[in-house]
Amino acid sequence: MKDTWTWHPQPDEKGRKVRLHAPSCEANLEGLADPKTAVTFVPGSDCAGMLDGVPLVPCARDAVDAACLGAAAIAEPPFVLPAGKRAAAGAVVREADGRIWLVAPSNGFGGYTATFPKGRVEPGLSLQATAIREVWEESGLLVEPVAWLGDFPRTQTFTRFYIARRVGGHPAHMGWESQAVHLVTAEQALGLLHRDTDRAVLEALLRA
Repeated sequence: MKDTWTWHPQPDEKGRKVRLHAPSCEANLEGLADPKTAVTFVPGSDCAGMLDGVPLVPCARDAVDAACLGAAAIAEPPFVLPAGKRAAAGAVVREADGRIWLVAPSNGFGGYTATFPKGRVEPGLSLQATAIREVWEESGLLVEPVAWLGDFPRTQTFTRFYIARRVGGHPAHMGWESQAVHLVTAEQALGLLHRDTDRAVLEALLRA
């Protein structure tokens, strides 16, 4: 039986190659403009053009760093970190057509098949900046937070989620932590998100 593994085109944070044991398959790229179609990108997917008036163009880290520094102030409550939890931040990236972006962690890391992009806050980085950076690192998308969604307890973290809009980037240029990026409707997302913690985020989005 032929092995199906491959190497992720992006190295990890230490410059090491990352082996994908069961690579994801791209799907429905031709249906990108259809608001009811679920689309799956994998590293290197060939898909250019526009979506909801925003071009799909890769962006470099310096553009992400500039976005982090220039993040606009939005109304949000104080972040109160519970004892024993690590601070984290992420975003639900929503297109104008109502679809949202999910990431598939490489090799099902953490037991996830699909989840929202997020990560722990590094020293000196704000919650909004963390969300912007984590979205780009995990999905290849450059985003702008537009609203506070909620604060959610997770296994090891207390995570602030924002609602964000895509302003640039390309999902085919996802970092090594992800082996696929999905663009799906909320109903389709419900079928992909199998963790109660992620379903709680989705439910908050629907209420918002």
